[in-house]
Amino acid sequence: MVLLEVRGLTKYFGGLAAVSNLDFDVNQGQISGLIGPNGAGKTTVFNLISGFYRPNKGRVIFKGRDITGLKPNKIAALGLVRTFQTTTLFHDQTVSQNIAMALHLDQRLSSFGSVFNIRSAQREGERIQQGAMEILERMELAEMKDELAGSLPHGFQRALGVAIALAANPELILLDEPVTGMTAVETTTMMSRIQRIRDQGITVLLVEHDMRAVMDTCDRIVVLNFGRKIAEGVPDGIKENKDVIESYLGSEESE
Repeated sequence: MVLLEVRGLTKYFGGLAAVSNLDFDVNQGQISGLIGPNGAGKTTVFNLISGFYRPNKGRVIFKGRDITGLKPNKIAALGLVRTFQTTTLFHDQTVSQNIAMALHLDQRLSSFGSVFNIRSAQREGERIQQGAMEILERMELAEMKDELAGSLPHGFQRALGVAIALAANPELILLDEPVTGMTAVETTTMMSRIQRIRDQGITVLLVEHDMRAVMDTCDRIVVLNFGRKIAEGVPDGIKENKDVIESYLGSEESE
């Protein structure tokens, strides 16, 4: 089933098209990749899908609903959540506290109820702590629950950023360069975590420059160049596509 539909998406900045007439689908239960050279428009596409930018033309349809122009918080509430290239953490808080604070955004009790219904507030606190541990276990961070986020190695900080996004209970998660700056071992571990997220029922759309990670993990790939789609298909087909090789893969290999 198609979960996300992008139709004719176009965005201009200063008269220049950062994204031009873009069409693609993201199928439920898959890991899809959005790749292309620097400046191809990938992050702009994420910003358009997640509501941080409003397109000049085109539509974004999620679960059959037109979400074009909705605010980011409204889109997130529908189950479409994104991460960013730069991970934002509460560095002076523990790993579990970071997740708990994200879960508090979904807290069912009002502040009034928390004050005047202590038993309900306690149950809510227990629910949040249990939810935080479940997320940390999914991301293989449970053993680090009491460590300060700021003291974590880079790879684990990136994993914690994804865990915080999972606290919003997404159906579709957009991951913006999830393995940037990682070692080969950290990259392999993170991509395994992303596959586990997919296996647990969350659809994934990612932007990433690490071609080995993309080709080994994604079910389907869309390739952009200068804001336009130049190819779409399964990894093996993308590797052999002449336009992709000339505009992207070839330049990567020659460096």
